[in-house]
Amino acid sequence: MNAVVETPRTAPAGAADAVRAARKLGRRRRVLTPALLAAAVLVLFAVYVLLGTYTFTVPDFFRILFGEQIPGATYILMESKLPRAVIGTLIGVGFGIAGAVFQTLLRNPLASPDIIGISYGASASAVCAIVLFGAAGTTVSIAALAGALLVALAIYLLSRRGGVAGYRLVLVGIGFAAVMQALVNFLLTRTDIRTASEALVWLNGSLNNSSWDRAAVLAVFLLVLLPAAAVLSRTLRGLELGDDAAAGLGIRVETARLALIIVAVGLAAAATAAAGPVAFIAFLSGPIARRLMHGEATLLTAGLVGACIVLAADFVGANLIPGVTLPVGVVTGALGAPFLLWLLVTSNRVGQGG
Repeated sequence: MNAVVETPRTAPAGAADAVRAARKLGRRRRVLTPALLAAAVLVLFAVYVLLGTYTFTVPDFFRILFGEQIPGATYILMESKLPRAVIGTLIGVGFGIAGAVFQTLLRNPLASPDIIGISYGASASAVCAIVLFGAAGTTVSIAALAGALLVALAIYLLSRRGGVAGYRLVLVGIGFAAVMQALVNFLLTRTDIRTASEALVWLNGSLNNSSWDRAAVLAVFLLVLLPAAAVLSRTLRGLELGDDAAAGLGIRVETARLALIIVAVGLAAAATAAAGPVAFIAFLSGPIARRLMHGEATLLTAGLVGACIVLAADFVGANLIPGVTLPVGVVTGALGAPFLLWLLVTSNRVGQGG
């Protein structure tokens, strides 16, 4: 009896072509989307610096940039507009990447630093410094940085029971946010009107006090944290598949998770220390980046989206109403609230709302 030799099954030519076309489209999207976002950041940066209540021509911009003194214009460009635009870009990148790390790591679109209490920790610490010790400027930024780190450490330790679970960390963080908000409200009711108004300006998230010193400190933090985030991004993709799958890929789950939390907290804390708790940037950037990438978000994309949001929102806040400069946090808060409602509605519609 002759043995029947089975020929290996091969995919139809049409299916193979479709897979190759999908992979090619995915590779193109991974390159093209960040490139377009980077171009958008450059355009928004140029609009922010050159236009507005005081406009500059491109030749004047470069003449001032290379050292020529134009009375009035040099001060406005070099001491106001340019440092403000630089800090806006940097905090957008920091908040955007921090939010994307938390949302991906915890597999929860609500798990951004301003929802789970880290930004509130920075706010409470900064308000304590302003109200109780009369602090200002860099001291407030240092207090905010320390407060964010301490609250993040407390949230991590309290939510760690046999490993950090996403829902437990989010719930503990929301509890801390409520406590920190109550502390801020208590302190504001116990101080005089002038001090309370200073604290409120900081709490709204504002770029009004931007300076080159503050930009330099923020840049140093990002120079350390952004490469660390880039190195850990491959681990983050593994953790996104679940703890068991990540362990199967050889990832040391708890160590990798702790390292990612440290980097994300550092980015959020540094950005908050520079400009205050600018609302919803960390929350918005990740989901928008994921939509732009058709479900495959990267930290780079989220950071660029964050920069675009901050630059656009601060330009609108400074120029929307003649004679009135709205803090950037007011504009982003107005944008973020309806986005939060939309996200909750669409998440529940597809069964992700918990």
